[in-house]
Amino acid sequence: MRVLVKGAGVAGLTVAHELARRGAEILVAERGPGIGAGASWMAGGMLAPFCERESGEEAVIELGEHAAAWWEDALPGLVHFAGTLVLAPPRDASELRRFASRTRGYDFVSAEEIAALEPDLAGRFRSGLFFGREAHLDPRQALLGLHAKLVSKGVNFAFGCADAAALGRFDRVVDCTGMAALAHDAGLRGVRGEMLYLETGEVRLTRPVRLLHPRFPIYVVPRGNGRFMIGATMIENASDGPVTARSVMELLNAAYALHPAFGEARLVEASSGVRPAYADNLPRVTPKGGVVAVNGLYRHGFLMAPAMAGQAAEILVGNSWKGESFDEAHRQRKRA
Repeated sequence: MRVLVKGAGVAGLTVAHELARRGAEILVAERGPGIGAGASWMAGGMLAPFCERESGEEAVIELGEHAAAWWEDALPGLVHFAGTLVLAPPRDASELRRFASRTRGYDFVSAEEIAALEPDLAGRFRSGLFFGREAHLDPRQALLGLHAKLVSKGVNFAFGCADAAALGRFDRVVDCTGMAALAHDAGLRGVRGEMLYLETGEVRLTRPVRLLHPRFPIYVVPRGNGRFMIGATMIENASDGPVTARSVMELLNAAYALHPAFGEARLVEASSGVRPAYADNLPRVTPKGGVVAVNGLYRHGFLMAPAMAGQAAEILVGNSWKGESFDEAHRQRKRA
């Protein structure tokens, strides 16, 4: 089977990987000049299904619980299995309780246990939540690594491709174009996210740390070599312009609240991306007329993409074409 995969973000690359495992002949077409042209490049890379359940449905856990194992199998050594630490300033202790009430898979940790997990945070927080079964990865390494692996497996790529129809005939097409699909998918909306990269030798963290705040909760993800990704805003619009001054101030203030040394860190990058989402913030795999659309990954790209890619590959190669979207099938199972 010859399959055209449109889009080389995390959705397109994971779909191509699953199809290649099943023996399909694949061409990935990407409008951008290379890997990293879309919102996937700005992702946090947290494989945190239990934490993400706090603001989502149970499907976040169902779809994301095995993502870390998938990524480790695809790119051995990429995933950091260090868990997630969730903290709040003493005045916002109620935020910790609210967060805990919305999820599971955590242990309450004391000030001493926080210091043992992250020595640089010793004495700064009285209590927290530790999600020991979660993990994280560097999205940029993941995208580049998956691209290199796919090329080594014989998958072809066409970058700078504005007209996929000119690439020839294919048995099936997978549309993983994210926000570019807005023109023919009225159910999509754009959710803008902004992030910073800070660089400092004064802070060391082993795992992602989420700092809860009623107005601007943030996460800080270590990238190694003194670099940290600070994210992310969630703004209900599809503007892809530069990061706003307000967002920079709020992200920096929150990072400073986590550790004052971030106040002296070097700001090496400020970027924004627009994530595609449906009304329920859950992704969909939708077969229609010879095309399978994979979209709506929202803020869960690296967490949910492996499960959605598996769904799409089974539809295409596993002879399970039923003409229904994953979203519809999932709701039917919930009702049952």
